[in-house]
Amino acid sequence: MAMNLRLPDETQQALKRCADEEGRSMHAIVLQAIERYLVEETERATVRELGVTFAAEHADLLRRLGES
Repeated sequence: MAMNLRLPDETQQALKRCADEEGRSMHAIVLQAIERYLVEETERATVRELGVTFAAEHADLLRRLGES
């Protein structure tokens, strides 16, 4: 699947500068940024799910700790 990405001029210029400095393509940098975002979001979702599970499993303990 192909996708066009429209960036504001300032963002594109900054991206080009970074790509030139790193000796990489703009495409490679954008792809890495997207992959990093997807990993981080997956990790955040996992932490949220664990938090909900932990809170449900230990609701009584958490309530008692809150009363201290």
